[in-house]
Amino acid sequence: MFIHIGEDHVIESGDVISIIDYELLTSSSIVEEMIQNQRLNQRVFESPNAEAKSIVVTKDYIYFSPLSVFTLKKRANMTSTLNNIEDFAE
Repeated sequence: MFIHIGEDHVIESGDVISIIDYELLTSSSIVEEMIQNQRLNQRVFESPNAEAKSIVVTKDYIYFSPLSVFTLKKRANMTSTLNNIEDFAE
């Protein structure tokens, strides 16, 4: 299944490694360093149109999302629920 994480980005739910609150960017040198390394590899998508509220880390890329961690969690849980409904239908 897929999750719309804001702007024009839709990602596969199985690719999500972590969803981090944007506020942790300034308080964690590890997260800051990880993002900086991925910027050098051109694997970071930042939206120039919206303020980031969360950071979505996937297998291949890092996305700055204008949606909150809570909203993205609800969307991911909705995807999980839909997968379970499909399992029961069979």
